[in-house]
Amino acid sequence: MVKLIGKAGLATQLRQYLEEQVSLGQAYVVYDSDHPLCSEFDLTCFADPISAISFEREYQQIFNWHEAVLISDMIYQLKELEKSGLTSDQKLNYPKTSINTKAMNLNNLEDRKDEMKALGASEQTIAKMEELMKTGVPKFKVHQVMPANKGQVDVEFYLQQSSKSEYYFLNKFTVAHNLGKPLEKDQHYLIITPGKDGQPGSDKKTDLVTEAVSLFKERKDTVELAIGKDVAHKQTLATMENGKVNFVTKDFRGAFYGKPASQTMWPDRGKGFTVQQSAQMIQGYAVYRNDLVNFLSGEPYAAWVKFDMDKGVGANGNFNLQQYHDPQYGFDLPKVLDNYKIKELSIPEKREKLEADLRNGMTPLVSVEKDGQTLKLLIEAVPRYGKMNFFTPDGKMEKRELLMTKEALANLLDVGQQKEKNKEKEPETGMGIGR
Repeated sequence: MVKLIGKAGLATQLRQYLEEQVSLGQAYVVYDSDHPLCSEFDLTCFADPISAISFEREYQQIFNWHEAVLISDMIYQLKELEKSGLTSDQKLNYPKTSINTKAMNLNNLEDRKDEMKALGASEQTIAKMEELMKTGVPKFKVHQVMPANKGQVDVEFYLQQSSKSEYYFLNKFTVAHNLGKPLEKDQHYLIITPGKDGQPGSDKKTDLVTEAVSLFKERKDTVELAIGKDVAHKQTLATMENGKVNFVTKDFRGAFYGKPASQTMWPDRGKGFTVQQSAQMIQGYAVYRNDLVNFLSGEPYAAWVKFDMDKGVGANGNFNLQQYHDPQYGFDLPKVLDNYKIKELSIPEKREKLEADLRNGMTPLVSVEKDGQTLKLLIEAVPRYGKMNFFTPDGKMEKRELLMTKEALANLLDVGQQKEKNKEKEPETGMGIGR
């Protein structure tokens, strides 16, 4: 419980200050929990958890124990103090002033459900979160599986209870792209332990490839990793005997021995990259955001964003971001789409959906004219090169020039010819400078 000095109206003063900070985009506050708060100067606010935790660690001392908490958490506590009329440190520490109430849990539950919905979590995932929150477990994670063009994307949400109250907060979520065969409906990964002396064995189910492989590899006995609705309908993927792996199916070796590309996302009260956007980005696609904020200037901006997967992960285990600012970079999605013979562009409703899907990093199926015939192809926005990629559902790339309108192709040829002329002039300029 936050502690205040015995000053009338201080809880209201601090609460109003924190609400103002929230309006400015701040979400976390760091304070010295060993001493009562005297004024707003005892509070340091941050927009993201990484900065807050870094500040907390930098100023940590034995008798000045700094804590980083959600601003919303502290605001709730201050409101409770305002209602009770308590001001002094002595009264605040009285057990009956605890704010760990059932009413708060229900409000907190609704907040977390709204946050998860805003991020795009599935109804099943949200229901599982609600179930676990009601148990009062200090921290837990829930997951869901997203479809991918190859394999599947495993998503895990990490929730934790505040150390000062029963208030839960969503700490982060992760996305991991696994290239193994996606699960079919009602299928699960099964870690099967054989029974002894003719008794039936036991099995553990999970829908995540990474978790299944990890649980299997941790075992030191005889165990089987399979896929299926249940043990009676299993397909063996790998086996282990006395702690040694002795079999992995050919199709599963990539998922078993390889390390999936993964990224940790830090949402801010339901804002930030959605689950769908994150799942597409970990597959290498770019997404569009018009609500980004420059942390130095505080100015909003728009950009296409993708993970820089060519350079690998940094020291924090995450990929760096590549950003192509809009309109500065020059990738105008509607104009680029008009360069291609896509039938959906002539129908306003379908065009609107197509553009929205592409901005979310999706690869929707479109009807494209080629050599007088209509093909069904997947389409991808490639802002870095100012183009679109087209490929068949099985992943075969199509030459984009064969799908362009006559006008766009003519412009492309003109640009190419101009570049060739410029190249012819370059040696002469170089020779002149050389002399």
